[in-house]
Amino acid sequence: MTVDVVPERVRDVLASRGETQRDLAAAIGMEPTKLSKSLNGLRRFRTDELAAIAEQAGVTVDWLMHGTGAGPRRATVVAVPAGDDDPRTRLLNAAWRLIAARGYHSVRIADIASACSTSSAAVHYYFPTKADVLEAALSHCMEAAFARQSAELVALESGRDRMLRLIEMQLPVGQVRDEWSVWLQFWAESAVRPALRSAHTAFYGRWREAVERIIERGRRQGQVRDIDAKLVALQLTSLTDGLGIQVLTEAPGVTAQTMRAALLAFVEREIFLPA
Repeated sequence: MTVDVVPERVRDVLASRGETQRDLAAAIGMEPTKLSKSLNGLRRFRTDELAAIAEQAGVTVDWLMHGTGAGPRRATVVAVPAGDDDPRTRLLNAAWRLIAARGYHSVRIADIASACSTSSAAVHYYFPTKADVLEAALSHCMEAAFARQSAELVALESGRDRMLRLIEMQLPVGQVRDEWSVWLQFWAESAVRPALRSAHTAFYGRWREAVERIIERGRRQGQVRDIDAKLVALQLTSLTDGLGIQVLTEAPGVTAQTMRAALLAFVEREIFLPA
């Protein structure tokens, strides 16, 4: 039974992910010729190979062997806003949305091209390697988020109003949840890829500095306690990040509403003078 059915289930995995046999072989560290023979029934998949395929595809070994348990999910369809006329911008917007939906390591050049109704060659024209397009997409997403937040905050005169609005804009709901997903993956990649750390440090510095400026603005307006702006900005950003991760990972009892309440309690207790 295993010899007859397992190859078909592995083919189903390939179809669900839009991958070639060579893509899968490279992802799991298997020789392409061995994978081809196994898919054609000329050799049996080893247990470690099935385990690697299951991990890569997000299915269970039990499903691969017996058809029970979690099977493959079909690829997420990502819509790119029609207003993005610049080809490079369209590619970056598609890439970051795919990263948010599927995960950094599951996104292929072919996926980005498909989302933009173009060819893989067109993607390579702007970004020679997969690493180039994905790293640019991470930065593009962060820059867009900062620009949107800055535009909203500058319209508010009061430091207190700016702080309260900033908290609302950090809650992982709607598009912001997708941005959190990208940001979380940026953290993870920076931890193991030194080449990303300078960009990560720059974005994180801007995040803390934005909070520091709001605190200083509130101080000038007589709204803020006598506090160390740098230290409190570090505390608030750390609290925000920790809660955001818990919301994204659906930690028990932690929702966007819980996060809002915790952040509001912190700024009222540690930053603002009583009204």
